[in-house]
Amino acid sequence: MGTDKGIDPIVLEIVQGTLASIEKEVEDAIGRTSRSPMIRDAHDYRAGIYDVRMRKLTGRSYSALVQPVVRDFPIETMRPGDVYFHNDVYLSEGGIGHLPDLCVTVPVFAGDQVVAFVQAFGHHDDIGGCVPGSMPSGATSVYEEGLMVPPIKLWDQGVPNRAALTIMTRNSRMPESLAGDLDAECSACLMGTRRVADLFERYGTETVEACFDAIIDNNTETYRREILPKIPDGTYVWEDYAEHDGVDEPRLHRQRITLTKQPDKLIFDFTGTSPQAKGPINHVADRADGNFLKKWLAPILRNLADTPERMAELDVNEGIVPLIEMRFPEPGTLLTPIFPAPTNARTFVILRLLGVLSGVLAKAVDGRMPADQETIRYTGVYGTRADGTSYLMREVLGGGSGGRYYSDGEDTIHVVPDSRNLPTEFTESRFPFIVESLGLAQDSGGAGQFRGGLGYDKQLRMLEDAYFMSIADRSILACWGVKGGKAGAPFRVTIDPGGPNEREMEGLVDDELVRAGEVIRIRTTGGGGWGDPLEREVAAVRRDVRWGKVSREAAERDYGVVFTGDADEPVEVDVDATAALRGRLREERGHQPAFFDRGPGYAQLDPEGRAYPEVDVL
Repeated sequence: MGTDKGIDPIVLEIVQGTLASIEKEVEDAIGRTSRSPMIRDAHDYRAGIYDVRMRKLTGRSYSALVQPVVRDFPIETMRPGDVYFHNDVYLSEGGIGHLPDLCVTVPVFAGDQVVAFVQAFGHHDDIGGCVPGSMPSGATSVYEEGLMVPPIKLWDQGVPNRAALTIMTRNSRMPESLAGDLDAECSACLMGTRRVADLFERYGTETVEACFDAIIDNNTETYRREILPKIPDGTYVWEDYAEHDGVDEPRLHRQRITLTKQPDKLIFDFTGTSPQAKGPINHVADRADGNFLKKWLAPILRNLADTPERMAELDVNEGIVPLIEMRFPEPGTLLTPIFPAPTNARTFVILRLLGVLSGVLAKAVDGRMPADQETIRYTGVYGTRADGTSYLMREVLGGGSGGRYYSDGEDTIHVVPDSRNLPTEFTESRFPFIVESLGLAQDSGGAGQFRGGLGYDKQLRMLEDAYFMSIADRSILACWGVKGGKAGAPFRVTIDPGGPNEREMEGLVDDELVRAGEVIRIRTTGGGGWGDPLEREVAAVRRDVRWGKVSREAAERDYGVVFTGDADEPVEVDVDATAALRGRLREERGHQPAFFDRGPGYAQLDPEGRAYPEVDVL
């Protein structure tokens, strides 16, 4: 690698490895020194390193963009110690999805020249707006969602802008957490710039920049050589949906991709995507030629690698950008909203697009893609303490990932890399509830030859009156199955289950009063299944039943596996009864199962009551 340009391959390897190490060190520093549960404990933040041409060099995870900072503050005006900040969705060139994502960018200097950038952004507790957490489910304007800050200079040559910090913390319900988190991110990025500058001092600007070029070029060539040939040339169409926007009644908010595979390029055309929603599920994707969206969607392509091990080795940096062309519809759609359309629940769109790309690729490669998996969902409680201060416990609980052609899906996966649920010991010591149980949601994974992963089943008992909030999708629709696999179970929240005030919550909730003593039960989505469930190995079904992942009833209904004895006896398979039942189920079905399975929720929302849309037909 790199020798074609006269670069010492050992130096190239050192530079690339050092960049990855610096990115991880920046993230670790943020995690150790931040204040808010969302950043410190849930780890909902990312770092990235860019060259002076604003190209992303590191590829372990996604991050925002440097373009909006350079647009408003030309590189020649930057000085050592400067730190830039922004969270304005519409002025972020597509790199920021909603206002709680606060972004810090710091230039790297070699001598008096800017040679790179270190950036961090994360989801913070609160930046104002009409509800705690700055994610009002019924917002009809971005002005309801919190404080918008275009790119500004937050530190000027090492001196913090106290006026700007005061304005931001004054607008937050959690000012101490916000101030602490921003300080952690600024300090960590400044540390990262010193590490990157050391590379330039050690090897010289010309060598390091040549290594940057090689890192990106090698990535482009890797995807061109290993991934693109796996997709047959041609045009393929598929779509998926958000189910509600918090304002209108639930309906199918369509996100469509027309994928055209050419020998050396992929074209993603989003024509046919629904008009922008009244509520906050819109996402600004069409800026900077879709630069952010290209790098956001590209990790899905890794599923086409020859082996799972090779898949894990493939990074996504700026090298993917030349291989993808984006075509967006006219302004006024879910992906091209017009200011000031609200965007705080944009996860319903941008995360759903990961599944849309996976689905359209599944059509192209005869199902050799994972089934659908969970997206980000926020649940939490908030209120006011006796001393008058506000509290907010907001958690990003994961769900099951989709079954794959070689393996079951993983349980309780979080889409944000390295993120996690909040530790019980921490939440019980800071917030007025007890975590009565936390485990896997039985039967939530979609049935298949390879089963979908399971979601969480978490139960909180409130010790004081509080308010429940939720920003979640897939409460009607489900994570689809593929290649004959079945859809997973949808998201469910039940308050006071089995009690006198039992009630089911919708996915979007701002302020449901929960009385002291009542339980909040949260069950997150299961991933879709892959392949015909009647082809699943009987031993695998037996194992799932023994482990409590699948009930005996579901094993018989979905997999055709019959067990002997009573429920309290050891789980043993009735071989003859299983063979007979599987034969009968195949005969009753009379055909191969559908390529995609949307679950029963699709028919509820389809205007014609159909079980699946036309794009599902191969």
